[in-house]
Amino acid sequence: RMPWHPGRCVRLSVRAAGHDALGHDAAEGDIVLGWAGELHPKVIAALGLPARTVAAEVDLDAVATLSLNRVQARPISTHSPATSDVALEVARAVPNADVETSLRDGAGELLESIALFDVYTGDQIDADAKSLAFRLTFRAADRTLRTEEVNAARDAAIARAATDHGAVQR
Repeated sequence: RMPWHPGRCVRLSVRAAGHDALGHDAAEGDIVLGWAGELHPKVIAALGLPARTVAAEVDLDAVATLSLNRVQARPISTHSPATSDVALEVARAVPNADVETSLRDGAGELLESIALFDVYTGDQIDADAKSLAFRLTFRAADRTLRTEEVNAARDAAIARAATDHGAVQR
């Protein structure tokens, strides 16, 4: 698609819960925000630009529609966070993001953040499985968490991943 070099450009889009607010060319409800990448050699030649020039195009009207779904930020706690790392074995076919969502849903309100920091496939687990290691960070706005609270939230997160995806803790 002109003016972009095939294979060297990206469509910038966001998932929009099954609808396209502006009537743009959107697949499965994506809102297209623009394009970015290397310009096509014919465009570069026609405009007298240096070889491999890159550019971006952003539809500001589309970006403005995103502000309709504002999220209220939570206050930042001054209490210490507590972290817990978990490694879960799941089938390779299970998307990593789905496991993360289950952990997030299971952990409850004390979960401040979650990060996938390792994906392992190898000799030590079944050929059709993978091990996903996540760091869970817990924090309360009004107090320092007790070990029992953190462990309970972590265990609830693992239980949810086990129910949703057959995850087994390693």
